[in-house]
Amino acid sequence: MLRTSSVCRVLDGRDLDEVLALLDRDPVAHVFVASRIEQAGLHESRLGAQVWGFGDRGRLESVCYSGANLVPVEAGPDAVRAFAERARRQGRRCSSVVGAAASVLPLWRLLEPHWGRAREVRRAQPLLALDGPPAVAPDLAVRRVRPEELEVLLPACIAMFTEEIGISPTVGDGGALYRARVQELIAQGRAFARIEGGAVLFKAELGAATSRVCQVQGVWVHPSLRGQGLSEAGTAAVVELARRDVAPVVSLYVNDFNEAARRAYARVGFEEVGTFTSVLF
Repeated sequence: MLRTSSVCRVLDGRDLDEVLALLDRDPVAHVFVASRIEQAGLHESRLGAQVWGFGDRGRLESVCYSGANLVPVEAGPDAVRAFAERARRQGRRCSSVVGAAASVLPLWRLLEPHWGRAREVRRAQPLLALDGPPAVAPDLAVRRVRPEELEVLLPACIAMFTEEIGISPTVGDGGALYRARVQELIAQGRAFARIEGGAVLFKAELGAATSRVCQVQGVWVHPSLRGQGLSEAGTAAVVELARRDVAPVVSLYVNDFNEAARRAYARVGFEEVGTFTSVLF
């Protein structure tokens, strides 16, 4: 059995200010969790997740977001052991464990004997950020997707997800939840694309956003147009629109083995600021 000397507890509204202060230690790395808590607070029914805390009230050391994703935040060795024990007792409910490699890798080492082998472990995913204008000219045809264009954008989103994750988001519920998520991003003005003749040539979304940082996800170029620079110009356009309307810092993380994408993001001006790990089930 995993053992720890400190209690891992479910946080509530009384802990909100302390949680937000902890997340503010690294706004880029913690934007996923921060964006959800800023919007929904710590109440499980609104957040759709629990937030576990390590450390007494007033001396909070670390948190762990436990929802569709399991995300440890600022988790040192003792916090990792505490979170692993709670996750082991709860059983796996998440589709991934994701976050800073320094926390996710030791957490997964403790959980794997109980949860079984993951479908894939992406150990080194450079976390990138850009806090100024893009270094390449933006594609002026990239714009926000309109609500009536959901059916145009959705197939591109499904194709991107399947290529990136290795499994279709339509598995299980026929894609209802994924469709609702794409629709939500469009409604929030966080879905961007270049659409010509009813076809998506480039697209990307902002999957998480606070007033300080937003995180790009789902960058995709139509297969017939790859290698022509659309991803660079398109991403530059997303950076400009996001910095103008959403947050001054734009971030994303990328697989270390995706050399083409890493070169493209470097040309846009992104710099490496950390390393993520994703454990996929």
